[in-house]
Amino acid sequence: MRVEIIMPKMGESIFEGTIIRWIKKVGEKVEKEETILEISTDKVDSEIPSPAQGILTKILIQEQQTVPVGTVIAYVETDLSAGSETAGHTEVVSAAKDFSEGSSASGSNILLHAQNQKQDRHRFYSPLVKMIAKKEGIELNALDKIAGSGSHGRVTKQDIVQYLKLRPETTKTYCIRAVDISELNKKYPEPKYCLVRMDNMQKKMAEHMVRSVSTSPHVTIIDEVDLTEIVKFRLSILQQFERQTNFKLTYMPFFAFAVVSALKEFSIVNSSLEGDVIIYKNFINLGLAVAAPNGLIVPVVRNAEEKDFISLAGSLTDVAVRARAKKLSPDDIVNGTFSITNYGIFGSIIGTPIINQPQAAILGLGAIKKRPMVLSDDAGNDVIDIRSMIYLTLTFDHRIIDGAIGGQCLSRIKWLLEHFNFQLVLK
Repeated sequence: MRVEIIMPKMGESIFEGTIIRWIKKVGEKVEKEETILEISTDKVDSEIPSPAQGILTKILIQEQQTVPVGTVIAYVETDLSAGSETAGHTEVVSAAKDFSEGSSASGSNILLHAQNQKQDRHRFYSPLVKMIAKKEGIELNALDKIAGSGSHGRVTKQDIVQYLKLRPETTKTYCIRAVDISELNKKYPEPKYCLVRMDNMQKKMAEHMVRSVSTSPHVTIIDEVDLTEIVKFRLSILQQFERQTNFKLTYMPFFAFAVVSALKEFSIVNSSLEGDVIIYKNFINLGLAVAAPNGLIVPVVRNAEEKDFISLAGSLTDVAVRARAKKLSPDDIVNGTFSITNYGIFGSIIGTPIINQPQAAILGLGAIKKRPMVLSDDAGNDVIDIRSMIYLTLTFDHRIIDGAIGGQCLSRIKWLLEHFNFQLVLK
């Protein structure tokens, strides 16, 4: 039986994917669930398993090509005696689970018939409309919101031109321009120069960062926090905690727990802005910046406000491990409401992070360093002591968060860390 492997639907807002690398070559045997290729979307890179055991008989879409969800990208022949890509019956099989439905990647759940694929495909856009959208940096989720005046509500050239006239300057996406490397080689020849084209994830990250800075007026405030008691406590319970939970206790859960508590008090820091409307959220989806092999990625711990310390620590460990193993789904990195980035892991003590749009703020963690500090003893006298200190940086959107609120929120995070309730850690 010949199995059609299709470009999988990797989330509700994902409409196309780019093939990064074919791990298996034509003629090679593949096992069921064995990784057969890597794909990249505008949200995440993913390893795609083979849905069936057999021989990879034909590759239809080559590396670095981008195709819509549902496109047939390869054939696997499950009848090993057939030896031909045209032999046997053809069945449509998804190469990966439909993450938007949360289905399993094994068994009958991975079967998707052609009719369902057709119903699942996104709104049709003409090549001209797609070209204009790409040139002007209009993302697909924004394109979907444009009212179409054409047949059956189809978006026309006039519709998208009118949209561009009315669109505020600050909402534009600044796309990375494609450049002819062969022409650049004339200006920057080897061996003094080496030209490498950005991969899909790097381009998307670059565009996201430029868009963030152009959208929000960034304000950054910095405070120093005494973590001496947390450092001592963590060292004292490392082995006990790991025996109890089966994962290691890092410093991140302490920061995350303090952040979640502070955001409950300062809800505007957990909000977002759309037009002139402030959107307050009654939940906290906490983003954690992780340095993964293919670049920085921000997986999300959902409903962090509902978790106790141990549950939050477990969730943070889970998303970080899966991010580094390239096992995240697109749904794992969307709908965050506030983010934490730990640049201190590389030794930096102070940084000024960029807001992860459409969030309103982000907290940066510097490296924990021992420093001599002037303290007051019980008698009110100044004394010098060696303390474990860290600089925390809060960057926020000054359109909706003023300096007073930002300062109060950061001060609250500082207080919660310096007066941490250690009874929450072990039960």
